[in-house]
Amino acid sequence: MARPLRVNVEDGWYHITARGTERRPIFTEDRERRHLLELLGAMSERFGVLVHSYVLLNNHFHVLLQTPRANASAAMQWLKTSYSMGFNRRHERVGPLFQGRFKGVLVDGEGSWALQASVYLHLNPVRVAGLGLDKRGRRAEGRGYGVADRATLARRVAVLRGYGWSSYRAYAGHESAPEWLTCDVLLARAGGAAAYRRYAMRWVTQGRPPEAFTDLREQWAIGSSAFVQKVKRLVRHLSTEQPQRRQARVVLATLERIVTAVEREKREPWAAFRDRHGDWGRDLVLCLARRRSGLTLREIAERLGGLEYKAVASAVARFERRLPQERLPAAALARCLAQLKNNET
Repeated sequence: MARPLRVNVEDGWYHITARGTERRPIFTEDRERRHLLELLGAMSERFGVLVHSYVLLNNHFHVLLQTPRANASAAMQWLKTSYSMGFNRRHERVGPLFQGRFKGVLVDGEGSWALQASVYLHLNPVRVAGLGLDKRGRRAEGRGYGVADRATLARRVAVLRGYGWSSYRAYAGHESAPEWLTCDVLLARAGGAAAYRRYAMRWVTQGRPPEAFTDLREQWAIGSSAFVQKVKRLVRHLSTEQPQRRQARVVLATLERIVTAVEREKREPWAAFRDRHGDWGRDLVLCLARRRSGLTLREIAERLGGLEYKAVASAVARFERRLPQERLPAAALARCLAQLKNNET
């Protein structure tokens, strides 16, 4: 049987699941969970992916990734291999730790779809039989039967708030996010940490995940009907190509081309607006560099004047928060992206 086709999309959003072989545990102690989180941070830096949310369970984990470089497969292969080697060495075992290839579902990056994906992911620790949220319990509550009592609801909330191996606590404002975790984009869509907490609690009390995420087993994509149809067309197109060409490929842009594109948009030289307080031009350059240059945050910071790489991450998040509310930066980003693509060779 042919292996499932991998669709690597430039700037794509993915809900990814990796399970232990035969559903066996992939974590036996907390230091192994901490190690996987360290590897997630290293993966973000090494491959330029954005880790928006995660949850670690005993025999599997979920992550919500965004891939400016269209390299979800390469990033996840590195993550699984790196973790498996250490796990096998500590436990003196051989053979695959994970059950085949990871499951990746493309998520519509527009609207509330990615926000729903992060909430679905964070609800995993409470979807258990002991809290009345196994498959049968969720189905019953979703139909209005067997609604949980106050004590059960309180236990669900306590588990969600107290679970230490997901990004929910960072989203909810209960703890600081690690440097490699990108919370700003989805928190902005939710309306802040308090609004995110309320949104998550809605699904805890209803006893089921957001509708689109009730069954991910056979899904390729989740989003608007136009988005799903677009992914289906892409899958059909790639499936007819030769095997060695079945991976989507991104053409990278140099920093020089990125700066030139923004200079044309701003109609002034980079030096004129680079250090101008409140000017979105510099943040646009950094955003484009993050998406299209293939460079790490640290490399971008060094090549654009010795910035701190944390400052680059903050500037990119700040610029992306402006996009839904401000037409001028959003239009400038779209025109610059089109210009860079038109210049690709």
